[in-house]
Amino acid sequence: MSGPLSKRRGAVVVFLVCIALGLALAFILARVAHAPWLNAVLLVVPATLVYAIGSGFSAFYLCRAYPLHARHPLAIAGVVGVAALFAGLLWATLLQFLNSVSLLPEVRWLGVNLTQSLLALFFGLGALLYCLAAAVHYLLLEFVRARMAEQRGLEAQLTAQDAQLRMLRTQIDPHFLFNSLNSISALTSIDAAGARQMTVQLASFFRQSLSLEAHKHISVEQELVLIRHFLAIEQVRFGARLQVAESIDASALTCLLPPMLIQPLVENAVKHGICNLTDGGLIEIKARRAGSLLQIAVRNTVDADQTASRGTGVGLENVRQRLAGAYGHEASVHWGRRDGQFEVMISMPAQTGDTEEA
Repeated sequence: MSGPLSKRRGAVVVFLVCIALGLALAFILARVAHAPWLNAVLLVVPATLVYAIGSGFSAFYLCRAYPLHARHPLAIAGVVGVAALFAGLLWATLLQFLNSVSLLPEVRWLGVNLTQSLLALFFGLGALLYCLAAAVHYLLLEFVRARMAEQRGLEAQLTAQDAQLRMLRTQIDPHFLFNSLNSISALTSIDAAGARQMTVQLASFFRQSLSLEAHKHISVEQELVLIRHFLAIEQVRFGARLQVAESIDASALTCLLPPMLIQPLVENAVKHGICNLTDGGLIEIKARRAGSLLQIAVRNTVDADQTASRGTGVGLENVRQRLAGAYGHEASVHWGRRDGQFEVMISMPAQTGDTEEA
């Protein structure tokens, strides 16, 4: 037998329950049949143990053959009912057989007066106990099936998160790589050291981003390392037009978040903000821990004459969906223009713990 009852603790519990049931039935038999207590115990307890083992295995395999989710309820009730009647009949027959053996002259010490009414009582109890055993097995099988379904759901969620992170990587602006390579090519003839530095930053950025796993959260500090690699590459392209300011509380550095959560926001700030400004602008990154919440803000200067963002909102919606998948209603993200700046605000549970270095 598999499942919880196959474990040692479950077997001990079942054994003790059967002993207690056998002693209770022996007490009833001794009172009703006016038989010695020891005789009733020696007759009923072994028979109860044998019946419990046989009916337990029978009910388990019957429940496996007629699962609740795959069979009609009437068919299940009919099969279990017929099996319960046979089980009750077998228990009554076993008691009568053991008692008849004990009535032989050489074993008179075990004889108990089993009347037809007592045999009918044991028959009914046997059928009832078999139905109870079947109900317990059905509950255990449904519990195991629910756990397996939950496990499959978690595995599917992890797979979806991995696919989501891969999709996010494909959303990294291809022009970013193209422009970076062009900048490196241009720098090789006028600033070899700058070209070398940009190549190192580009390699570091992609090495770290490609090593991230969607289901393993990283610290804010690790996310900032990735962002700084990205901004260092962009600053080679934009020069003094791109200014960056960070305001990160020390308590927020160890907080965990899904990988590449802030980086798309910074990329949007460069692509849809700084890139459209002749004089460039400022990107601000803030993170602080407020009690049980981690609050992150990304702000960038925008063109005052630009009435709407030219982006499609895919990156922002991606961030919203990832937060909802990881934290449900405990996290939120809001964005909008204010005082010549575009601001994205994230609020999420402040969780800390050991993380693997990416």
